[in-house]
Amino acid sequence: MTADVHRVVDAVWRMESATIVAALTRVTGDVGLAEELAQDALVAALERWPDTGVPARPGAWLMATAKHRAIDAFRRSRRLADKTGELGRALSDAEEPDWAAALDEVVEDDVLRLVFIACHPVLSREARVALTLRLVGGLSTAEIARAFLTTEPTVAQRIVRAKRTLTAARVPFEVPTGAEFTARLSSVLAVLYLVFNEGYSATAGVDWTRPDLCAEALRLGRVLAELTPGEPEVHGLVALMEVQASRLRARTGPDGAPVLLLDQDRGRWDRVLIGRGLAALRRAEESGDALGPYALQASIAACHARAGSPEETDWARIAALYEALAELAPSPVVELNRAVAVSMAYGPAAGLVLVDQLADVPALRGYHLLPSVRGDLLGKLGRTAEARAEFERAAGLTRNERERALLLDRAAATGDLRG
Repeated sequence: MTADVHRVVDAVWRMESATIVAALTRVTGDVGLAEELAQDALVAALERWPDTGVPARPGAWLMATAKHRAIDAFRRSRRLADKTGELGRALSDAEEPDWAAALDEVVEDDVLRLVFIACHPVLSREARVALTLRLVGGLSTAEIARAFLTTEPTVAQRIVRAKRTLTAARVPFEVPTGAEFTARLSSVLAVLYLVFNEGYSATAGVDWTRPDLCAEALRLGRVLAELTPGEPEVHGLVALMEVQASRLRARTGPDGAPVLLLDQDRGRWDRVLIGRGLAALRRAEESGDALGPYALQASIAACHARAGSPEETDWARIAALYEALAELAPSPVVELNRAVAVSMAYGPAAGLVLVDQLADVPALRGYHLLPSVRGDLLGKLGRTAEARAEFERAAGLTRNERERALLLDRAAATGDLRG
């Protein structure tokens, strides 16, 4: 029973934490304090719900609990003594249903403001992304470290310092305008991209995908697109997320096991999302500017979306798009993806040459997809013993249980082929 409640608490936290932290930041003006209050509410749920049962509206329960923690904090803090009377009365007099209704009215603006606070220029780019993934995506330090291809202590230090810096700088809880908006936009897009990716392919846990994170990143991306109709990269990112999200239903089987792209039932791809994605890509292309990194990735996703089968995919175009992306935004992960496209267009031997060039890249040490891709290419070349070893190594590196099972299955199947 307790384990079941803990799973429910975790699921509710994933869905509600951004809203709670954002609303508390609006009230307290302190993002660090807001997260502490939200975490206090989470701890209270873990303590009480196993005995009392999960409330009918768990998100509202967490918000109400965090609200009362805020009132207590105001009353205890001398620094906020001037606010105690006004804010304390305002919050105490509100019945929970009215409080919840008020949250429903401001949730989108609150979360968007929270994203822009976390992407304030007083923070380093790495700190902006890490903090927003934590506050908006509800990701753990370990998950963020995986997304960054870095260590947990490094990410934890970034988050602590970021919250202290924002508090010291008294950053206002608002969406910036004009030049300041443009300056922060690239960081916001990077954050949304990483949040979406964590939902599209979860780095850890028992689920292969986390559609709630994809939906949140996509929702915020659509809001940004409405706010910035003349920004092609915003439309490029939205296009990328729309098309990628169209595959979510096909990425898992009935038992939740992963289904790789080439094995997916394309009849399960969401044609409405694909249509929206292609329309967003056209908006990016019609700007007249050269395509940016997100629009290029959206173009790659569009090649898959337009193909009726893996055999009909224009792999040569995808390889060329990855080459353009590598020139514009160099990254070992981009090079790994380019190697896959090259292997599909020109054969596994050509792809393996590129993969082997990445073997000693520091950023890819411990990155499970490198041996996974190498294992796939070696298997296609008939080097089954090496392929099996690579799949087993990849399985040992991933922290996602579904992905580990998939990789071990591929290792076993490769061994069977060896005979």
